[in-house]
Amino acid sequence: MDLDRSTMPLAQIRQIEAVGFRAWPAASVHYDGSWAIRMTACHPSKRLNSVNPLDPGDTDNMEQRVARAVQRLRAYGRPPVFRLSPLAPAALDAYLDASGWSLFDESLVMVADLGNIDLSDAIDQIPLRDTGRYVDAAVAVQQENPSAKPGLIEVINAIRPAKGLFVVEEDGEPVSTAICVQDGLLAGLFNIGTLAASRRRGHGQMIVKSAIKWAAQHGAKRGWLQVEADNAGAIALYEKIGFAEAYRYAYRQAPDA
Repeated sequence: MDLDRSTMPLAQIRQIEAVGFRAWPAASVHYDGSWAIRMTACHPSKRLNSVNPLDPGDTDNMEQRVARAVQRLRAYGRPPVFRLSPLAPAALDAYLDASGWSLFDESLVMVADLGNIDLSDAIDQIPLRDTGRYVDAAVAVQQENPSAKPGLIEVINAIRPAKGLFVVEEDGEPVSTAICVQDGLLAGLFNIGTLAASRRRGHGQMIVKSAIKWAAQHGAKRGWLQVEADNAGAIALYEKIGFAEAYRYAYRQAPDA
């Protein structure tokens, strides 16, 4: 993976990574040097259960530290996974590659200046206060297993910065959902989804703009989100709204995971 493929300075990447950790909080975080090992029993998300190296120069004792991280994740009941952003050492990526760790789920982090986004057609939507109601809608829209509900509720309730839970309905049924987490001047968008049968009707654009408008009204100046690199439809939608790629990350999983 080309860890240097980025249009954003490392200092700004560190800022987004930091607010991202606060916006989608893991239950347990252990640091080995600058490697943040995030673990969450209630939810299987890779972002919540992975090793996140945060300094390109932190390469001391890589072999031993990788082994310790593998042991820690396995003891927690999670597969050994590294999440590699431009903050990860290239030497670590090369070591994992040579050791047979498979690369998967490359994602883009996209950013936008909220002042440059046309919000004239955005609706004023009051975020839901009922986390359970939001999670019911999100699970239905994204057609997830209902068993995911308790874990998602726990993660959302653990978010400490200001958050807005948004749902767009059609004929009384949820068709699109999103979470917006405002952390100072930055607003992160998470859990964006539109019901498969209701796509290409403007619901995705509506909910993203509604969330952005809410965040801007509360002081946010820049928005950011994460999207898988092979999701061409979503990327096109976000670019149409005004987001642009800032950097990428991907995961590596142990060969015997």
